[in-house]
Amino acid sequence: MKEIEPATPVSRRQRPFDEPDEETWTQIDSPVAEAEDQSRGRRLRVLREIVETIVLTVVIFAVINTLTGRFRVEGPSMNPNLNAGQYLIINRIVYRLHPPRRGDIVVFHHPRNGDRDLIKRVIGLPGETVEVRQGQVYIDGTLLEEPYVLYRGRYSAYYELGPDEFFVLGDNRPNSDDSHNWGVLTAGKIVGKAWVSYWPPSDWGGVPHYSYPKGSTAQGQGMEEDAALRVRGE
Repeated sequence: MKEIEPATPVSRRQRPFDEPDEETWTQIDSPVAEAEDQSRGRRLRVLREIVETIVLTVVIFAVINTLTGRFRVEGPSMNPNLNAGQYLIINRIVYRLHPPRRGDIVVFHHPRNGDRDLIKRVIGLPGETVEVRQGQVYIDGTLLEEPYVLYRGRYSAYYELGPDEFFVLGDNRPNSDDSHNWGVLTAGKIVGKAWVSYWPPSDWGGVPHYSYPKGSTAQGQGMEEDAALRVRGE
């Protein structure tokens, strides 16, 4: 009887139709999965950076709008120091730190028309007596030095200011809608202090406030360092 030789075992490597084992699949899929993870991670990082940039921009815009405002000068009432068409940045926060000072140029809501804003210079402070005699201003009986005024008015006025009342006038006295027309300005109407002129480029710079010595009305210390007096003679 002829003996039958046993069949030679075939290894897994010799089986062409065998499915790869789990370890082999892992080795095959790993580079593809890793590339997909990296791509997904890059997309998430880009999306996160975009969102962070948008949020930061919104926050900065909100802070700037809270602390400052923008104002366009209309009319000739502040000539020769500010002209119609100038755009200014207004400091809204400064008067939370200290009250308005004589010589400051301020923006405020019109006392008789809250939808309209005006810009004038602070002349009289709370508790003072302001008298205008043919264009000359007297504070508590003392003549006020006003080198920023080129055109003086011919009107007269007399006011006793209360605890939160200010007397404001335009630098172009004959052509200004100000306290000599409608009376005192209350502190609650003040929007802020004019800070910087940013348009047109030829007028770029600090707004020309005038600094008086504390407790004095007769002599001024001159224009603040950040804003030289600009007399154009218009």
